[in-house]
Amino acid sequence: MQPTLNPDSSLWRDVGLFNRYAIHTKLEFKRGDIVALRSPEDPTRVLVKRIVALAGDRVTTLPPYPDPVILVPQGKAWIEGDEPFHSDDSNRFGPVPLSLIESRLVAVVWPPSRFGHLYRPTSVDQDTSTPQKHSAYRLAMAELERQRWRNNRVTVVPRSSP
Repeated sequence: MQPTLNPDSSLWRDVGLFNRYAIHTKLEFKRGDIVALRSPEDPTRVLVKRIVALAGDRVTTLPPYPDPVILVPQGKAWIEGDEPFHSDDSNRFGPVPLSLIESRLVAVVWPPSRFGHLYRPTSVDQDTSTPQKHSAYRLAMAELERQRWRNNRVTVVPRSSP
């Protein structure tokens, strides 16, 4: 999940607070959530990835996935790491069952400089008068670009209301 978690600018590894209640009891899954899940290939391994698409969504896949486009089946999710070509994710093993998802990331609790909810830029302040602000601007722009790139690969199918 680098650079969202454990960015190169941090001297410490991120420690996160995860919410199991939202997943197991309330069954709250959203596109864009960072989740901890059991690996479909090795159940002893826990992965931290982002939900990119849910059931019914159409995803343009990345190598090494054999099909260029996939429709996510019912009861499954398409998960990816934020660094797409250095990640064991759905592009390797396909859509994952929602039952493998154990918890959702709520906040980073360590290091203190990164304490709080994860930053999700929707727009970017262009004040770059100091080197720190220039660096923050570049990081925010990079995150926006990754977010746009992910969103452009997913076609959300509208849910029909009962």
